[in-house]
Amino acid sequence: MKLTIPDGYKPYLNPVQTEKAIKLVKDFFQTNLSAELKLRRVTAPLFVMRGTGINDDLNGTERAVNFPIKEMNDQVAEVVHSLAKWKRMTLGKLNIQPGYGIYTDMNAIRADEELTNIHSLYVDQWDWEISITKSDRTLDFLKSVVERIFGVLKRTEFQIFEEYPEMIPQLPEKITFIHSEELLAEYPNLGPFERETEAAKKHGAIFVIGIGGKLANGEKHDGRAPDYDDWTTGTQNGFKGLNGDILIWNPVLERVFEISSMGIRVDKTALLKQLELENANERKELLFHKMLLNDQLPLSIGGGIGQSRLCMYFLRKAHIGEVQASIWPDEMIKQCEENNIFLM
Repeated sequence: MKLTIPDGYKPYLNPVQTEKAIKLVKDFFQTNLSAELKLRRVTAPLFVMRGTGINDDLNGTERAVNFPIKEMNDQVAEVVHSLAKWKRMTLGKLNIQPGYGIYTDMNAIRADEELTNIHSLYVDQWDWEISITKSDRTLDFLKSVVERIFGVLKRTEFQIFEEYPEMIPQLPEKITFIHSEELLAEYPNLGPFERETEAAKKHGAIFVIGIGGKLANGEKHDGRAPDYDDWTTGTQNGFKGLNGDILIWNPVLERVFEISSMGIRVDKTALLKQLELENANERKELLFHKMLLNDQLPLSIGGGIGQSRLCMYFLRKAHIGEVQASIWPDEMIKQCEENNIFLM
């Protein structure tokens, strides 16, 4: 069990106040995100059919919770990990034009998740996707979207400060962009998490570009499935990748804190290359992949933004269980109770 107890931790808000503040964070953020990125809200599934290639494979190793459907001859459905591919199909189904997009409340169960202060079996995030043109598939465009999202984060932080003045804003004025290769070069003797930690502590908020492919040292910064984000297309200075993570410095836990994974999605060329690199060519026969290879899906950019993660950060909570209801080991519950951490 990995549990961090901040020294002298005392929450700013009691459980009743916290529930009210959670609603404030979620309502304000999603309204402003929708306006900033021109997103239309849509209804999303909790589960999809196995064998279609629609479910998000995350790092490619996590098992999806599944169940047989009695009324469909025991065909198997899977609880979603996220909606990266489903959203792109929905863009096409709704004929969303370039420059506009969709967002939804994504709820997932990740049974293989390691339970910590920031990881839960239950995942709730805003999944969003925007239809784009071929000319938008650039690093500059990716950065512009990141900056707009960061602007919404800043506005939300100030709104919380207006309501709860004791929660003084902590985010920097601007987010810093750094490629995973640049992180490796700057901190060659550290692992990926430690590199992110040093950079987030230094800058306050960073966007790490290029996650999924192998770096100069032959290792990946982190894993990414080969069939949603584009991590092989060339960008600037010879570095590759049109995806990344928004990471901020968490002053309560004193650690790097991921709040979003996002990127420009694969086109046909990138899909074929990444399937080859990951020895996953058999996926070309799946529904989603066939649609993409047959030009039946729009080009897009998208990502997920953790709802509980944002609430945890803005409300200065030490444990994600303070802002969401989930299941925790008895020993973790006991230690939290002894240290003013009240799990829902």
